[in-house]
Amino acid sequence: MRKFWLTGAASIVIAIAAAPVAIGQAVTPPSPVQAASAADPAALARSYVASSKVPGIVIAYARGDTAPTIAAAGALASDAGARKADADSLWRVYSMTKPITGMAAMMLIEDGKLRLDQPISDFIPGFKTSKVLTDPANSLASRPAARPITVRHLLTHTAGLGYTIITKGPLLAEYNRLGIVPAALAPALEPELRKVRPTSLKAFADRVATLPLIADPGTLFSYSISLDVLARVIEVAGGMPFERFLETRMFKPLGMNSTYWTVPQSEIGRFATNYLIGENGMAAFDRPESSAFTSPPSFPYGGAGLVMSARDYDRFLHMLVNEGALGGKRVMKRETVRLAMSNLLPEGVPAFSIPGRSGGDLAAVKMGFGAGGSVYLSDAPGGPAKGTYGWGGAAGTAAWVDPVNKVRATVMVNYMPPGKWPLREDAVDAIYGPARK
Repeated sequence: MRKFWLTGAASIVIAIAAAPVAIGQAVTPPSPVQAASAADPAALARSYVASSKVPGIVIAYARGDTAPTIAAAGALASDAGARKADADSLWRVYSMTKPITGMAAMMLIEDGKLRLDQPISDFIPGFKTSKVLTDPANSLASRPAARPITVRHLLTHTAGLGYTIITKGPLLAEYNRLGIVPAALAPALEPELRKVRPTSLKAFADRVATLPLIADPGTLFSYSISLDVLARVIEVAGGMPFERFLETRMFKPLGMNSTYWTVPQSEIGRFATNYLIGENGMAAFDRPESSAFTSPPSFPYGGAGLVMSARDYDRFLHMLVNEGALGGKRVMKRETVRLAMSNLLPEGVPAFSIPGRSGGDLAAVKMGFGAGGSVYLSDAPGGPAKGTYGWGGAAGTAAWVDPVNKVRATVMVNYMPPGKWPLREDAVDAIYGPARK
């Protein structure tokens, strides 16, 4: 039986915005402690390139407090002479930004500047009067929310906020009208989006606060722009711009030197092309030299804004495996990391299942949600253990931390839609052992 993932992309524009992806389940032994040899992810990488599924791929993986093994194959584009993919190639990680934003909020909780169940209206006053839709299919009619949105709600997508990849009806029209699309899209789309998109995190959050919610806070898991709103909470509570907070508290201490909101001209040579895969094959959708990511974003998108190397994302995961420290530098307390990777869903909000992507799967692993990423609520025999935390991105990337088995993995590609190939499932197989297949 194969594994299961969650993806929110239903069209190319939807996919670009930020498709959710959780880490998949498999149900075949043996124990992941008896991990596959280093050749298995390398063989997977080569097979995806040889079968023309992707131009290039990089998988960084490790067990324990060790440097990652890098399995790389192919190139950054399908063009003749394109640069080979390697650990320092740059990829659009989209929603894999969300766990980073989630951990930043946990740092402020550790500092005493935020509380998990603190109303976000303490930082964004417009949310003091939040309302909830009463007839979402037909109108924007609303009533007062039963309770305030809290930091916990933003971390776990239970705030009642929408998303252009999820929301429908009149509220979706309002999101589009007001530019509530926090993601860098293709260069051809950016001029129109920038006409209406807010130009700062403050303006974005204040504008979101004027819109009704889809449900009372704390009652429903619904993938959303909540991590983008949380970025504004972080900069208010942290007393500095969101991007500076991440740079000073996370990126610089962890040696994440290839993590960008805007790819510098000097680094375009190692930036991958993003592809759209359709009925007629694969077509370049966002090329490095003209990419939407080579111009500063309207504001730093806490839910989908980063371009990163596999080496850098691995350093973030390595810190989590080590419970807050890396290279002799501690950025979070052990107990903070443990809390962040635990199930933080509000009481009464049920766990959710990851629907099968292919093969007629009949079952799904139950997931909770932590600080910006999904959390396994039970072991997947032979695979990720209970407590595994991770998320993925709209361009096919995926990453997870298995704190029980001390396994971490980052998969970097750039193609859409992310569910076109079972890469995420295959990566779990390759890293935990061929006997799982």
